[in-house]
Parts: sequence; C-alpha cells; structure tokens
Amino acid sequence: MKMLFRSLENWFERLAGTATKIYGNSLTFIIAFITVAVYLSSPRFYLQNFHDCIRDIILCISFISFFIIQKTVNRFSVSLQLKINELVAAHEHASNKMINIEEKTEEELQELAKHYSTLKEKIEESGEHNIHHSIDHILDEQKIIEQKIKKLE
Repeated sequence: MKMLFRSLENWFERLAGTATKIYGNSLTFIIAFITVAVYLSSPRFYLQNFHDCIRDIILCISFISFFIIQKTVNRFSVSLQLKINELVAAHEHASNKMINIEEKTEEELQELAKHYSTLKEKIEESGEHNIHHSIDHILDEQKIIEQKIKKLE
C-alpha cells in the first residue's frame, strides 16, 4: 500500500511539474490567445444576448490571465530559487545539499524537515541561539549514532 502511495505521489509530482511548465510556456499562451480571438470573432459570439457576451468576455480575459499569471509565477520562482542557491553556495556554514532543493520529491523534503526539527531541538536544549549549524551537522551526527548502533549489534 505504501509503495502504491509513493508511486502515485511521484506520478502526481511529475504531472504537476509538467503542467506548470506547459501552462507557463509562451507557446501555450499564444495558442490560448488565438483560441480566444477566434471565438470572439465568430458570428456565434455576436448572436448571443448582451449578458452572455459580457460573461464570455470576462471568461476569456480570465482564461488568458491564467497563462500570464502562470508564466510570471514560474519566472519568479526560478529567479527566487537562483537567489537562494547563490546565498547557500556563498555562505560558509550552509550546506550545499540545499542547492536545487526544489527538485527533490515531497518525501525527501519531509525527511529534511525532520532533520531541521532535530536541529531546532538541539539548539533549544543547548540554549545557545547564536550557534550556526547546517543540515550537514545533523546528518553527520546521525551517521555517527547509526555507526555506534551497528557496532553494538
């Protein structure tokens, strides 16, 4: 059951990623714009009553706006991720494992979130909030603990 859920989750992540790329593509916007232009120039559109024409115009504007907004969000997201990647790569204490983290699966992100919760707990226990640790610090500690456990077995 768990494997089915994971494969379904991975499939959905790929589908969502592909859909986001397609909807934010300039070619998709051009196709949508041509579709709207053809519809608005058709005789069928002009044979409707006034209220239906207004409704269809609003629908067409919303339809076109969706593609514009998706393109903007995609561009903003990529630029934000690049900025974050640059900060991570340039920071002395930061883990380079965080570069391009947006490409990780949902499961991998949840696992990293658990590691950060562990890091938060360690900081709270020590009472020293000015200590700088990266995710590598926690992962190294967990590897040491796992090695000790294997030696005891």
